[in-house]
Amino acid sequence: MLFFNTFHCLCLWSPFRASIEEKYAKELMGLSKKVCGHNEMNTLKRSLDVFKLQTEHVSLSHLQLAQTMREEARKLEDFRERQKEARKKVEQQMDALHKQRATHLKKTLESKKTYELKCRDKEEAEQNMNRNASTSNAKQQEKLFAKTQQAKQNAEETDKIYMQNVSLFGKIKEDWQKEHIKACEVFEAQEMERINTLRNMLWTHLNQLSQQCVTSDELYEEVRKSLEQCDIQEDIAHFVNLRRTGDKPPAPVLYENFYTGQRPLSTIQMPLSNSR
Repeated sequence: MLFFNTFHCLCLWSPFRASIEEKYAKELMGLSKKVCGHNEMNTLKRSLDVFKLQTEHVSLSHLQLAQTMREEARKLEDFRERQKEARKKVEQQMDALHKQRATHLKKTLESKKTYELKCRDKEEAEQNMNRNASTSNAKQQEKLFAKTQQAKQNAEETDKIYMQNVSLFGKIKEDWQKEHIKACEVFEAQEMERINTLRNMLWTHLNQLSQQCVTSDELYEEVRKSLEQCDIQEDIAHFVNLRRTGDKPPAPVLYENFYTGQRPLSTIQMPLSNSR
């Protein structure tokens, strides 16, 4: 059973990616608000206005993507917590059974040692009674017999306890094995669900990223369509019509003599110099 490292990584990765998308969206929104082409006019100005507008729309789409990714991350985190809680319950149950099994195993082994010790005590008492059967008096034989009977009784009692512990341990072990199999089945089902959820989550995430590219391209396509409507000759004609001052060139500036008015300079008679 895999741990939740992958879950933890993706639960952190998605918000980080969402933060990047959000930051990019805000930067793009700020860029769309900047003055661009305010001196342009007519069809080119309309194209630039469309460009700014669609840039703003692209920014909003990235912001929406960031929100969607955060929602997906929350869903993944909720799924992770549900699996974690379910796994914890099974693990706690298995830990309790494991401790119970270990406790009864220890008790069974201790009862086995006690049983073996009492059996050796019984055999030793019987051997001692048999060795002294011909040499001891009646009182000593009676004492040895009583000791042998007590040792036999102790051996029988420990035998029963040992058998009971073995039987009880066998039942506990059987229950532990059954619960262990159930736990493995639960963990296997969890792992299958985990892998399927991660796979679907990544698939959805990639679809979102691909859709973002499609959305951006569709928005930029509006700018391209506007640029196709940009007519250079029309913009030139618009500028000329807007800024024109007339259809005739300015009249020539003529020389005006201060003394003769409009008479040309060539008609002015210059005085002749005295010659001797």
